[in-house]
Amino acid sequence: MLGHDRRVRPTRLTAAGEIPDTGLPDDLSATMTIAEQHDWHQQYLRRHRVSRRNFLRGSAAAAAVAALGLAPFGRRAYAQDAPLSVANRRVGFGGDATNQLRLSAQLSRNPGITKVFVDHGPTDQLGATFEAEVRNLVTQIPTNDRGVLAAEQFYAHVPVDGLPGGTAHFYRWRTEDGFVSDVRSAKTAMPSVRKTLAPFRFTMMGDQGTDDVPRQPAGLKPGDYDDRYYKPDNEPDAPHTANVFNQIVASKPEFHLLAGDIAYADPSGGGKPLSFVASGKPAHGFDKYNPFVWDVYLGSIEASAASTPWMFATGNHDMEASYPSHGYGGHLARMDFPDNGPAACPSVYSFTYGNVAVLSLDANDVSFEIRSNTGYSDGTQNSWVERTLAAYRADPNIDFIVCFFHHCAYSTTDSHASDGGVRAAWCELFDRYQVDLVLQGHNHVYERTDPIRADRSTKVAGDNSTVDAETDGTVYYTVGCAGRPRYGFQPGEPESYRGHETPDTFVPNSYVWTSDGEKKAEAVGWSRVRFRNYAFIRVDVRPGQLLSEMDVTAVDEHGREFDKVTYRRRVRA
Repeated sequence: MLGHDRRVRPTRLTAAGEIPDTGLPDDLSATMTIAEQHDWHQQYLRRHRVSRRNFLRGSAAAAAVAALGLAPFGRRAYAQDAPLSVANRRVGFGGDATNQLRLSAQLSRNPGITKVFVDHGPTDQLGATFEAEVRNLVTQIPTNDRGVLAAEQFYAHVPVDGLPGGTAHFYRWRTEDGFVSDVRSAKTAMPSVRKTLAPFRFTMMGDQGTDDVPRQPAGLKPGDYDDRYYKPDNEPDAPHTANVFNQIVASKPEFHLLAGDIAYADPSGGGKPLSFVASGKPAHGFDKYNPFVWDVYLGSIEASAASTPWMFATGNHDMEASYPSHGYGGHLARMDFPDNGPAACPSVYSFTYGNVAVLSLDANDVSFEIRSNTGYSDGTQNSWVERTLAAYRADPNIDFIVCFFHHCAYSTTDSHASDGGVRAAWCELFDRYQVDLVLQGHNHVYERTDPIRADRSTKVAGDNSTVDAETDGTVYYTVGCAGRPRYGFQPGEPESYRGHETPDTFVPNSYVWTSDGEKKAEAVGWSRVRFRNYAFIRVDVRPGQLLSEMDVTAVDEHGREFDKVTYRRRVRA
């Protein structure tokens, strides 16, 4: 596996602040893979055992809103003598999105022998019951006083299969000792559109986080672990994350894609001293991994995610070395990814909705910039990507192919720009199989390219233009502007978007990351739209009998549209 042989390894794999700080000494973490960091954790914990009686058992989501009387778990969340309850509900697709839903939620405490159920059915009268699988997530983070922050959380999961396609299915959570949630519904994916030509919509963004700070460990304050820590940003007190989220809810998508860097349970890179302060002490400078951020995050998206499938890719801030499976063990406890991708890569999968095929890829496996997990799949992801793209492009029921992942193949920001590892691994495959859209995060801006083939733009695609990937190439979107503090573009390169178009969008001073972890200067002509503010994209698909179309519209946090491209595909017999 690339990165495990120290005789050939670069001195530094990853710059400080680009992966979660889970308590390793800085000089070690910079030169270790995520798997090696996890091994270090295990050795440390064998020397610093913690009694489970000393674990923090608190729901930050509950504590953060308890003062408003809105706590989903109540004021005594995680107390073992408190009633067991369920909150932070989410729904996703299974591998066959037309007949599989995956229901997840968080429990208020260790359920012990108390059973948890989902009642479900085709109407709000329900009728069937499944017992949930409960996953216990244990987190232990070394502290600067040679101790351990220890926490455990509990997540319940229920797969529901064999459902009719494009149909609402109703459900509620229930515990054996009396808790009953309200009834929600979620739809399976639309089956082949060759029989039903109904339009549909989905949304996408990346780099979200939360506007609220957790209340565990004690002593945290606004600005610790939330998206408002960066005061030089525009309107620093504005709830940008909530604004974007509310616009997504108002768009009423059939499903939502999030291209990595999900909750930001560690705000590394926020400029604070890396000094962990144990619970009960003043928390000034606290800047290490905090699992309770996930409680806040999952509660913050429940208004949408309890009814609309949210489908996640993983980013560099999602590699959590406290957990096994290359840092993805926490996600495997909290989430249910479709299991139709390569076995070694839990966040790599695909699904179809009508005439659109969607692939979630893990750019951590191929990145030249952030190499703590580079090569972890030993090439199995790339082989899967090729097979899967070939199968979808050969399927006459699929018109559009969409890939989403975190690191950017093409971007011109001053923070990360373009990743040559992503280009080398996948862009030739995107060309060969005529991928229509590539949706990226990582850079905290909105940027759209002209259609690209073989690393070059093929035509100018301005606002309200039309693109055919079969003849024009693939368009790459960077939409890492869901709430985290925004980045800038290269010095001297202005924004360019609807109503503020720049006549010349050529960028002479960008760069691309190379395999040795260095920046290589490049001048690019493919950067067409640049918008340095908070936004998401709304995708409206119109299946047809002879011609199918797909509008991709960029929308800012206040609901204003500022870029639109229409994609067209001739329907094959």
